[in-house]
Amino acid sequence: MTLDPRTPVIVGVGQYNHRADSLDDALEPAALMERAALAASADAGLDGPPAADSVRVVSIIGWRYRNAPRFLAERLGIEAAELAQTTNGGNSPQSLVNRTALDIAAGDIDVAVLAGAEAFRTYMRARKEGVKLPWPKAADDDHPVRLGEELDMNHPAERDLGIVMPVQIYPMFETALRAAAGRTVDEHQAHLGRLWSDLSHVAAGNPNAWIREPKSAEEITTVDASNRMIGFPYPKLMNSNSDVDMGAALIMCSVEAARRLGIDESKWVFPHAGTDCHEHNFVSNRDTFARTPAIELGGRRALELAGTTIDDVEFIDLYSCFPAAVQLGAQSLGIDLAERQWSRTGGLPFCGGPWNNYPMHAIATMVTELREKPDARGLVWANGGYATKHAFGVYSATPPDDGFRYQYPQDEIDALPKRELAVGADAVGPADIEAYSVMFSRDGAAETAFVACLLTDGRRAWGTSTDPAVAAAMCDGEWVGAEVTLDADGSVHI
Repeated sequence: MTLDPRTPVIVGVGQYNHRADSLDDALEPAALMERAALAASADAGLDGPPAADSVRVVSIIGWRYRNAPRFLAERLGIEAAELAQTTNGGNSPQSLVNRTALDIAAGDIDVAVLAGAEAFRTYMRARKEGVKLPWPKAADDDHPVRLGEELDMNHPAERDLGIVMPVQIYPMFETALRAAAGRTVDEHQAHLGRLWSDLSHVAAGNPNAWIREPKSAEEITTVDASNRMIGFPYPKLMNSNSDVDMGAALIMCSVEAARRLGIDESKWVFPHAGTDCHEHNFVSNRDTFARTPAIELGGRRALELAGTTIDDVEFIDLYSCFPAAVQLGAQSLGIDLAERQWSRTGGLPFCGGPWNNYPMHAIATMVTELREKPDARGLVWANGGYATKHAFGVYSATPPDDGFRYQYPQDEIDALPKRELAVGADAVGPADIEAYSVMFSRDGAAETAFVACLLTDGRRAWGTSTDPAVAAAMCDGEWVGAEVTLDADGSVHI
């Protein structure tokens, strides 16, 4: 098969975890990226970093460099023509691969270093100890090229009620999924325990995972001092683990450049297809908490572009910040979680959840595995926000017949049904609960209930309660479908 010289290919991958004993031997994110990029260069069989046209970095949460790719390029000795950084979101690493593949195919760049890292464990340790970290920042006017789509994901009514964090909203998806499945609370918790135990066992076999001790289903679901309840129904072990210092990097180039650099073809893994899309911006306007139509459409389109089906994809990595994300992704893509291995790494709770950059670890792991089975295909789904922003990639060590193919099917998703949100006086009166979560204090007390309701006319309305008795009551039994009363200020009465 004669390959178009502009065909994009991944030729090197690297991952690096740093377990500092103290702040004295900790590494900043740029240093973590440097080590991951050097590992990717060695993986490609290069003596050092390639003379890249572009250094592209996933947005960092734990340290605001202003121009993170500049510091990485300087460390690697790359005088890149372009320094670029993504917008925020866990979809960003896969979106970055999609964008880079398009730029390579178009001839805009030839060789790119993609990297991301978080030193959030060190950052939080420094805050706790009252230490100001001596890490650098660029000048106020030194900004990289911005890659990706900025998306306002919080409706003003959500912000007014303090519903702004993933840890508050993903449990709402979970309670809606539980009700749709017809399971009792106990049955569903046992189901989640089995899912997350399986995830921990994948991490146990992953040398790049942060936590490699497998957990039983009972350990996952048992609430105790080391596994306190965060947001009902999720104890700590069901949450993404951001307390990590991790970096990952990819080297992407054209086939022409790979040959010029002398990179052995056994290292080549090709992006076959990619898509990017998002649900309706605001959770307030989603048609239901129990379905993600953008994943359905975006995932299906990526598979179609690659000329395959989900049944023919051998390696799968589903974004796993919380159990609800995995279940929504699986049902949208047609994956039986009980029959198929759906993570290559151990996911964000056990492999590690370095904020926006987890999918780069998934892609790096996928590349390594696909090299061992050249005829196999792999699918990565990356997710940002509140199951909001999605990016998909289909990969194989066998080159694509028609080069890299890409779509952004957002117009089709924007035309899908939306719910109207009622606020203030328009939301007063009786309503039925469609989803809910209860947030806990650090000492284990239920303290705030967040409730999504449907009014009699089908509009959605939000409710909250800071009454500890109400919050505690909503942790006992099934409350989806229960009738409540809403006040104009959003207070909910059960």
